[in-house]
Amino acid sequence: MHRLVRASVPLLLRAAERCAAEPGDPAARRLAAYCLRHAEEERDHDAWLLDDLAAAGSGPAAVPHPIVVELAGAQYYRIEHEHPVALLGYIAVLEGNAPGPRLADHLAGVTGLPGGAFRTLREHAELDGGHLDDLYRVFDALAPSPARQTAVAVSALHTANLLTRLFLSLAEDNGGHP
Repeated sequence: MHRLVRASVPLLLRAAERCAAEPGDPAARRLAAYCLRHAEEERDHDAWLLDDLAAAGSGPAAVPHPIVVELAGAQYYRIEHEHPVALLGYIAVLEGNAPGPRLADHLAGVTGLPGGAFRTLREHAELDGGHLDDLYRVFDALAPSPARQTAVAVSALHTANLLTRLFLSLAEDNGGHP
């Protein structure tokens, strides 16, 4: 997950840049503001995961999992070639599935890994609760056209599909990848 989280801030910043290039789009300024604010909220979360990995006696894979590349890459494509609002579908899936407050302790218990290996899960269980509500408020305020609503929905469905494939692949490979 480190590589996926590492892509979050650059994706948000790129979406904000693309919004700035759309001065005739009345929703672009509001979307850019959301992206910049959310980028600040997500900043350094990839470093948290590095700390978690170190606490578990590991580190990030030398090469990112191909599905992680596809997840982030699809969003860059959507930002560049559809509209930056499509990124909201991706964010909705990731933020809408925040870990439960007891998940970190449960995982530490069943894996035998130290509690410090689950800091990121603990932090996100606390922090992510209001993120989805904020995203919905922004989305509603943007009043996207039907075509842009479809772009957000397709992005969300594509993200959910890829995350499912990623987790199934990790379960099958015991953490490895092809």
